[in-house]
Amino acid sequence: MLSARNLTCMRDNRTLFSGLSFTVSAGEIVQIEGANGAGKTSLLRILAGLSRADRGEVLWQQQSIYQQREVYHASLLYLGHQPGVKAILTPLENLSFYHGDCPQALLLQALEQVELTGYEDVPAAQLSAGQQRRVALARLWLTRAPLWILDEPLTAIDRTGVEALMAQFTRHTAEGGAVVLTTHQPLPSGMQRVGTVRLAAPEYN
Repeated sequence: MLSARNLTCMRDNRTLFSGLSFTVSAGEIVQIEGANGAGKTSLLRILAGLSRADRGEVLWQQQSIYQQREVYHASLLYLGHQPGVKAILTPLENLSFYHGDCPQALLLQALEQVELTGYEDVPAAQLSAGQQRRVALARLWLTRAPLWILDEPLTAIDRTGVEALMAQFTRHTAEGGAVVLTTHQPLPSGMQRVGTVRLAAPEYN
């Protein structure tokens, strides 16, 4: 589904990674590993088309993502390290903003999946960091995008929430989707088709 070919990323006087190549197939979860500052978030942003690599290319279905921007973005759900929710909107309104074609019953069901029942009409600004994170993650129960790129989705999530997310990853990949993520928490050993891309410490030029 997704291919990274000879990616090089430089920031200031550092080479974060160079000549990086890997593929992400349907039904696969790929975990990006590396120390702080190794370029994990930079790599995810490049894969999502939000930043450009200094060298190399990213392909979706064997074609450059920049030659098919609309098609690629319609096939992608990217959740960055920040929750990305609008503070003045409620959780229900936030989900409706992104998924306006979904019936309200499905929006409420998604919030239930992330344990936000009872908070549907509370402005996001009044929610904790973990609750705001869960508002964003509720989109995983609503999106039709086959490719999920997730930056630290397990941050500020309790054990029950982690288990629910893992079950959702498993369901998504079983249906032919793919997940690329960073996380400081180890993925369960029983999960199927889990690959790893390890980033080395950055080089200073």
